[in-house]
Amino acid sequence: MSNQKEFRVLSPTAILGYGFPESSFKKGIERKPHLIAVDAGSTDPGPFYLGAGKPFTDRAFVKRDLRYMIKAGVAKNIPVVVGTAGGSGASVHLEWCRQIVLEIAQEEKLSFKMGVIPADVEKQRVKQALAEGKISPLACVHELTESMVDETTYLVAQIGTEPVADALEAGCQVVLAGRCYDPAVFAALPIMKGYDPGLALHMGKILECAAIAATPGSGADCALGTLTEDSFILEALSPKRKFTCESAAAHTLYEKSDPYHLPGPGGMIDLEKCSFSDLGDGRVEVKGSRFVADETYRIKLEGARPIGFRSISIAGTRDPIMIANIDTIIDEVRQQLGEMAQENDQAQGLFFHVYGKNGVMGPLEPQKETGSHELCIIIEALCPTQAQADTLCSVARSTLLHYGYEGRISTAGNLAFPFSPSDIGMGKVYEFSLYHLLETGDEKLFQVRVEELVNGELVKES
Repeated sequence: MSNQKEFRVLSPTAILGYGFPESSFKKGIERKPHLIAVDAGSTDPGPFYLGAGKPFTDRAFVKRDLRYMIKAGVAKNIPVVVGTAGGSGASVHLEWCRQIVLEIAQEEKLSFKMGVIPADVEKQRVKQALAEGKISPLACVHELTESMVDETTYLVAQIGTEPVADALEAGCQVVLAGRCYDPAVFAALPIMKGYDPGLALHMGKILECAAIAATPGSGADCALGTLTEDSFILEALSPKRKFTCESAAAHTLYEKSDPYHLPGPGGMIDLEKCSFSDLGDGRVEVKGSRFVADETYRIKLEGARPIGFRSISIAGTRDPIMIANIDTIIDEVRQQLGEMAQENDQAQGLFFHVYGKNGVMGPLEPQKETGSHELCIIIEALCPTQAQADTLCSVARSTLLHYGYEGRISTAGNLAFPFSPSDIGMGKVYEFSLYHLLETGDEKLFQVRVEELVNGELVKES
């Protein structure tokens, strides 16, 4: 255990680029944190951003957030660690974030060492592991094939705490990691200093969403975590929010299929003996979290591949007759489209999302009766080419617009369109091709590149 009695971690925002109040950040800095860490990405926005190599956060606000963090970190000698840089953490995302950091360093004339940790995995390495039986799917995920690997545009693995610790041990004041296990950026440094890994990782799991875990929650506000020898303490940094036992426990359950066990690189957090205590003043103390190492080190692989092109049309209806019979009308429109398309049918890639009825849950929606006085219908066409998607969407939209369903009174049109043009080409569509576990054993997949900046200029790489 470190001689240091406590270790304080400042989490500025739920995702880099979501922003935070300056007052909350300044209050966090006044608490003299030993680490500023932030999660910069997620798979939550879907496979497009990984597959297309694009960020899902706004560059201007990412730069705004980073400027606060890096200026404070360099001035006060506080390490700044960013995980899943650029949103999805592939090489292109990592470089996007790196360029923002270089801009800030140059504009502010800052001097520091930066560790850059790519998370990309070579396809041949994955195919070899697949052949050796060292890859397994997560729950409800397809079996992996070599062709899926070949079709994948960007393929990453989740970095654990070890490579982040390597960068910090190398003297890096700023660390940019590619795709990263969310708690790792918060837990690597305290684990390195001898704090309990179960507590550090559990605290990181909560801090990765910053003040979302407080009440009222916000993804655009700061939180502070304090590790002690046998616990960690959570507190919000805005007078508008506080942590409660309920809010902290609820966020512990966030993104988990098992309430007691949270797997990650190399092991899992065991929460069977975890407890939450209210310390007053909006602070909650957590005890009992343990880390249980796996016999074989495994990490999560993520990859996305293109599967076609999409076009959509957004429309509304307020006709009570159409609303009452919407399922039948859509089925009849599908049938008519199939008859018109014949052997060139692309209608298998046609979807109707009916918001106000079951647009969120689809066939899983338990409420079968429609109580809405209006519906929003999104027509989606997914086809091998954009031209085919545009055609299918156009024909589906015009067919539904003028379809003569039973009981219809007005013949001017069934739908109201909020936008002109009514059809929107969405471009290439991706799906997750890899969402699997890779057994790595003692193999070291991730290398740290150290860059040195002096007065904002990059002077050395190693």
